[in-house]
Amino acid sequence: MIKKLSGQRKNNLSQMNNTISSIKRIAIQGGLGAFHEIAALNYFGDEPIEIVPTNTFKDLFQSLKKAKADYGITAIENSLAGSILPNYTLLRESNMQIIGEIYLRIKQNLVALPGQKIEEIKEVFSHPMAILQCQMFFDQYPHIRLIDSIDTALSAKRIKEEHLQYTAAIASKLAAGKYGLEILSEGIETNKMNYTRFLLVKDKNGRKPHIDGVNKASLHFALAHKIGSLSKILSILSYYDINLTKIQSMPIIGQEWEYQFYADVMFDDYAIYQQSLTAIKPFTSGLGVLGEYIKGETVFE
Repeated sequence: MIKKLSGQRKNNLSQMNNTISSIKRIAIQGGLGAFHEIAALNYFGDEPIEIVPTNTFKDLFQSLKKAKADYGITAIENSLAGSILPNYTLLRESNMQIIGEIYLRIKQNLVALPGQKIEEIKEVFSHPMAILQCQMFFDQYPHIRLIDSIDTALSAKRIKEEHLQYTAAIASKLAAGKYGLEILSEGIETNKMNYTRFLLVKDKNGRKPHIDGVNKASLHFALAHKIGSLSKILSILSYYDINLTKIQSMPIIGQEWEYQFYADVMFDDYAIYQQSLTAIKPFTSGLGVLGEYIKGETVFE
């Protein structure tokens, strides 16, 4: 199901795209039918888009740098598995900016060639995270061998192209439809509160889009391993009524006991948010903004 975008979101998309062609090229990680494509379709709604599949997240960012795509949709965290840590580093080290986000309810399905039965399936291919999310379902079928692959949709595509009998994949309903596969069992994920957050990114070298109603930002900064260093930052943000919605730390390679922090904040007043950045800057090293955007909507496949 594709949720209709709000009027404000449609206006912002129009503002962002008035200097490029009418068909936007959206780079995704994975093949056609991947959850990344579903996130892109939901985000852009009726806007005409062309999906540019890539094998890895690194390839996704490279496609943007080489102007093979206008925007990228990249997963950043899952409500069950947590943050995708390498993607934070890719964001910071690339010349990309976050300009939007969307939360997608992930529904996993067991798909195979038409006419197959679950009892006949010997092997199931899918991304390791998808397999992990469906483990309780497969406890009922101990005869099935679970095999890791790089992507859910590409697993479905392989079954179609190689006409693999007695083989299934864990994939989206969209992937099943694209590759002419049959859904043997729908909604096999263990936890039904399974959501993935996707970010919409673009190259900073392009004109920074003006987005009305900005109320969220993603920041990064470094702190030394000293008593009270992080609490000072949090206290300042609280003083300015900035809502810290997420914080993630990663060690800085080659710098003993120093950490890179990634934080998401929400605010009602953009000017006050800017003041808060000025206030915390003396207590940080390399403070940067990964993007400023509107808090994303939650949609269902």
